[in-house]
Amino acid sequence: MHRRWIEAALLVSLATIIAGPVSAQKAQQLAQQPSIMQEEQDTVPASPPPPAKPARSRKGKPAPAFEHDPDLDAQDQFSPSQIQQPMPDAVAMPSGGGRTGTHAAAPGTEAHGTEAHGTETHGTDAVVEPGAVVRPLRTVKPNIVACSGVFAKDSSHAKLAMAFQSRNVAYTQVDASSGGKVMASVIYAKDPKRRLEVWWSKPASKSDTHLIVINGQSDWIAPGELHLGLTLAELQNLNGKSFKLSGFDKDRVATLSDWNGGTLSALAGGCKVGVSLRADAKTPASALSDLPADRGFTSSDAPLRAANPTVSEILIAY
Repeated sequence: MHRRWIEAALLVSLATIIAGPVSAQKAQQLAQQPSIMQEEQDTVPASPPPPAKPARSRKGKPAPAFEHDPDLDAQDQFSPSQIQQPMPDAVAMPSGGGRTGTHAAAPGTEAHGTEAHGTETHGTDAVVEPGAVVRPLRTVKPNIVACSGVFAKDSSHAKLAMAFQSRNVAYTQVDASSGGKVMASVIYAKDPKRRLEVWWSKPASKSDTHLIVINGQSDWIAPGELHLGLTLAELQNLNGKSFKLSGFDKDRVATLSDWNGGTLSALAGGCKVGVSLRADAKTPASALSDLPADRGFTSSDAPLRAANPTVSEILIAY
């Protein structure tokens, strides 16, 4: 019995010795549990903060837009005005390839407006943005006289006023070839480029077209594509053959006498067209003296072409 009791006591002591390190290990694990729990908390996504409550008014006054945070240094404080940033400068538009050049206007066109029977173009130096849709320039319509419509035989001042607006048609005196004055309706009287005279067979009623005159700097185009400034060679090409004309008068002007059966001798609408040509200013008077007005010539004559005359007046008659 005594021996058995001693063995039992030894077993209990041995169990206590063995249990000691185990208890220490458990204590250490318990000490580490807060950090492990903290790590688990860090891995769990934080729940969204509750919605901010509206600022309470202070004695009926709204809370200030900005308050200093007592936990921040003075240099770390920002006001709303300090947070606002200035707008950057505008980016310069690209230049070069998108620039459209300005070209001289064709006969019968202007560069400053649009009127009846004439459409103008407008040059531009504006820069085109990349990718922008570029619209084509408007088609230019020259001022053309036809032996029909408002320029027909049965036309009148009233019809011209309706077609070109009354403010652009004046009934006034114009120069006659005899040196006197006659009354006529003048379209665009104040614009040398678009000026056109219409004479009437019945002046009292300002009706029944008698004569249409293109002169000065006018850009109007007559039937047969005639316009001021044509040379003898160009005029002959339009007629399809040579034509007859007189020599030069004291004003250095030669006058058509016969289209010689060419294209310009028969025009649609029943009107007839005549031209006058003025010698080049550089042509010496001695050369013109051999081409007098009382003699007839043809458009292919070398002496006449040497004077380099160009069309200075066009007459459309009924």
